[in-house]
Amino acid sequence: MTTIVLDAMGSDNYPDVDVHGAVMAAQEYDLDLILVGDEKQIREKIESHSQNKDLRIRIVRAPEMLTMDDKSDDLVRKARHKDAQNSMAIAIDLVKNGEADAFVTAGNTGAAMVTALFRLGRLKGINRPALAPTFPTETGKCLVLDIGANPDCKPRNLVEFAIMGSIYVEKVWGVTKPKVGIVSNGEEAGKGSSLVRETYPLLKELDINFTGNVEGKGVIRGEVDVAVTDGFTGNVMLKTSEAVATLLINKIKFAIMNGNILTKIGGLLLKPALGAVKEALDPSDVGAAPLLGVDGLVFIGHGSSDSSAIKNAIRAAKEAVETDVLASMREAIVKK
Repeated sequence: MTTIVLDAMGSDNYPDVDVHGAVMAAQEYDLDLILVGDEKQIREKIESHSQNKDLRIRIVRAPEMLTMDDKSDDLVRKARHKDAQNSMAIAIDLVKNGEADAFVTAGNTGAAMVTALFRLGRLKGINRPALAPTFPTETGKCLVLDIGANPDCKPRNLVEFAIMGSIYVEKVWGVTKPKVGIVSNGEEAGKGSSLVRETYPLLKELDINFTGNVEGKGVIRGEVDVAVTDGFTGNVMLKTSEAVATLLINKIKFAIMNGNILTKIGGLLLKPALGAVKEALDPSDVGAAPLLGVDGLVFIGHGSSDSSAIKNAIRAAKEAVETDVLASMREAIVKK
């Protein structure tokens, strides 16, 4: 039976949102859940969100939590301490000890990455883990990695990202021979930064479906299933795409609300279609991004996650467990 451990003190609106999402997941999916955090608060929230006494949810007490206010030095110390008492460390240790199959949090991204790296370690053969969110595209979706864990990368890092991203999309998403591209400022071979130009021939030698350079617009058009880039470029892509999506929706709303009667009638007629667009752009549908390259399954969501996002993050973790994607990555990295 799949067991997912959730940092119940992670989101901006902890523990209500986190617990509500967990209750929704427990009601909808066939799995066991462990919630880590303030036991009294968690129990009260479970009771407020469900009258079902048979939910497969266990609570593990954690007297401390990591916050956005923690300084870098404090985060590293708390991540490394053998007997750390914060909810992230205790939850990740449950994965390390085999009591849980995957870890989910909507807490401090940096804290989650540092804690996972120190307590789980890297996959053998991986130099740097990568955070890999899902971007909506014209044709479906694209896994982009890295988006911030590694602002500065070397060619070997992008090679590792390509291998891990390809395996994740093939195993978890069910895409046969996923198309892998390296983000560049032009489609032609030879375009791009020195990092892109040095990495290109290395990617061609891999046993993956490498299609060459892909521009930012190509990612959004759905030209590739996996887009490989350094963490600085990836983070700029992520923040820009999120801002453009918000801008687009707000501009449409403003035009409808401030237009004439015909515009408003047209807005009403378009409401179902606009709702579908908004849903497609909503990050809560994805839930969380996997941190690929650590020796365990780790999923990190937005601090602003709502209960649906938490539920979907748990679903994503469950899918990764059940497709045994980690074992496939271990095998592929050994062969590279």
